[in-house]
This record gives sequence, C-alpha cells and structure tokens, in this order.
Amino acid sequence: MTQFKVLAIHGPNLNMLGVREPEIYGSLTLSQINSRLAAEAKGLDVILETFQSNHEGALVDRIQAAFGNIDGLLINPAAYTHTSVALRDAISGVGIPTVEVHLSNIHKREAFRHYSYIAPIAIGQISGFGQESYILGLKALVTHLQEKVAKEVKS
Repeated sequence: MTQFKVLAIHGPNLNMLGVREPEIYGSLTLSQINSRLAAEAKGLDVILETFQSNHEGALVDRIQAAFGNIDGLLINPAAYTHTSVALRDAISGVGIPTVEVHLSNIHKREAFRHYSYIAPIAIGQISGFGQESYILGLKALVTHLQEKVAKEVKS
C-alpha cells in the first residue's frame, strides 16, 4: 500500500480556535485539532504536515512549496475561502488533489460566506461538522488518493 503525504493548511484566525467564537467554531484549539488529525493520519498510514498562517502570501508560498512533495492537500482557507483568487490559483496551479474543510456550515451563515473560490477546483468540500470536518476530509482525501493509485495500476 502506498504511503501518502498530506498537508493540512489552516487559514487566518484559526490560531485563535478555542478562544474565538466557540459557539460557532467549537472549544478545541488548533493544536488539539492537529493532534486529532495526526492520530487519524497515523491510523491511515499517512505522513501529515500542518501549517497555519494569517497571511495570504505565506499560504500561497506553502501551497507552491508542496508541488512535487505532497500527495494531497486538506485546507481550511477560513475567511480567504470567500475572497482569495490567489489561493485558488495556487491550488489550481500545483494540481494537488485538495479537499476544502470548514468547522461551521458556511452555507447556513452570512450570505457573503456562501461562495467559495476553492470549491470549484477542489475534489470536495466538507463543512459544518466542527473538528470532525477535518477527520472526514482527511478520510475522503486518502480514499481519493487510493482510488487514483488503483486506477493508475490498472492502466
């Protein structure tokens, strides 16, 4: 079985999880979410890297640095979901299979949060399940990567 490398990227303000609006985002800290992701990744035999930044350019740089080094991308672009053509272009440009995740259900929130620049280029989007959105996203991403490898082997 192939061991995949996955990069989990957390966008702006996610470093404030556990403090910031817990009624919307839950009470877990980003460190706790990363720990849960790491445990799930270990069970899936996935090498997991995590990265968080409040700066759009740093996120773009990290996505570009993943080219040729990472098999899958799990991203919570946070507020940049609704505003960042730069993140969208970076993800599209590297061609790494990407799953977009959100703690809250962005489609049940303010109207400006309903549109995602990332969703049209992602293999899927999971939102509204709190920290479980990350776990579900990781599982979906790994399943996608496994299916991709299986198809390549058959060809």
